[in-house]
Amino acid sequence: MHWLRSLLLVLLCALTLQAADWPGWLGPRRDGTSSEKVEPWKGDLKVLWRKPVGPGHSSPVMAGNRVYLHTRVPGQEREQMAAYDALTGKEIWQSAYDREKFSSPFGTGPQATPQFFEGKLYTFGATGILACFEADKGELLWKVPTREKFKAPSLFFGAACSPLVDGDQVVVNVGGEGASVVAFDRHNGMVKWQSLDDKASYSSGIIRGQGQGREYVFLTQQGLRGFAPQTGKKLWDFPLVDKLNESSTTPVLAGDLILASSVTFGMVGVKVEPNADGAKTAQRVWFNRELTCYFSTPIPVGKEHVYLVTGQATLFNPTSNLHCIEAKTGKVLWTKPRIGKYHAAMLKTGNDRLLMLTDLGDLVLIQPDPKEYKELARSKVVKGEQIWAHPALVEGKVYFRDEKELICLELPK
Repeated sequence: MHWLRSLLLVLLCALTLQAADWPGWLGPRRDGTSSEKVEPWKGDLKVLWRKPVGPGHSSPVMAGNRVYLHTRVPGQEREQMAAYDALTGKEIWQSAYDREKFSSPFGTGPQATPQFFEGKLYTFGATGILACFEADKGELLWKVPTREKFKAPSLFFGAACSPLVDGDQVVVNVGGEGASVVAFDRHNGMVKWQSLDDKASYSSGIIRGQGQGREYVFLTQQGLRGFAPQTGKKLWDFPLVDKLNESSTTPVLAGDLILASSVTFGMVGVKVEPNADGAKTAQRVWFNRELTCYFSTPIPVGKEHVYLVTGQATLFNPTSNLHCIEAKTGKVLWTKPRIGKYHAAMLKTGNDRLLMLTDLGDLVLIQPDPKEYKELARSKVVKGEQIWAHPALVEGKVYFRDEKELICLELPK
């Protein structure tokens, strides 16, 4: 019987490894990394399918053989989830709900990326509606109007915190008084805990540590905060206030540091350590005012280097630049200027390359090198601008959205 159990375990692991998914914000580990290996290509990449979709900057997610996307219903004050066949782009279902009136100079649709977990999809709309959908047929199971419930101020560009699902709870940065960060029961939407008075940012939370040292890390409008997962108790904090209240990048773990940035503040490397009394304190290790990440999340490669895109909060000739920095010091090793307008999204592949999608419509493959910028391949994948959603990389295909379409590209094998 022992050999049979071992065989079943091996088969189960093999099936798990083959079932590649991109279930939520920044992929399966919420850090922008993929196990997919990507090789250089020449010329244009093959477009497998295109599908017209409603407005939004929410990234596509994938589970099984389906791609899911959260958008605004065109011409209506409604938001919807939709499921598409990953091979053909055929729509399988759509499910919508009403929302309050919302407008923004840079888009009127959802910005937060859904999270797929155990057959359900969790979404956070532009007006702060947290919702849960059954993923098979799209039934709306529950929704919570968080901005109304917690009297949270509305953000200029709309709510953008991608839900963090952990065990039996889903956690978002709501931004209400006494309800800055709120954990909801993922089965019914009931509040499990709420913590702090900080207003919301556009950033999404992550999980840090293991066992008893496990914690949630959120960048609110006031700074980095560490929370106890079961109670919401604040474990530590570090001030980081953006002059325009536009903190958007997700906190990044780089060795024993937490990296955080905003478009007017710059970037900081923070180390969290226990005190003599057992409490935790966050201390600044380094600070670089020039590393102004807008809403592109940095990507560590190896233990020593981080690659990141900086931007400018301006309407007049904006530009974004790619940098390689030392993780331990924040020192800039090189800069590739003008790689995009406001933004470029990066993913790290399984063979330690960077796949970058710029807001100007270029898909670029980069070989990380601390000495110089090394470009391996480039293709213009769409014409136009404002591709602000991150792509999904699954089984040799790139799924992404521009202003009007959901697109599937095939990478070389």
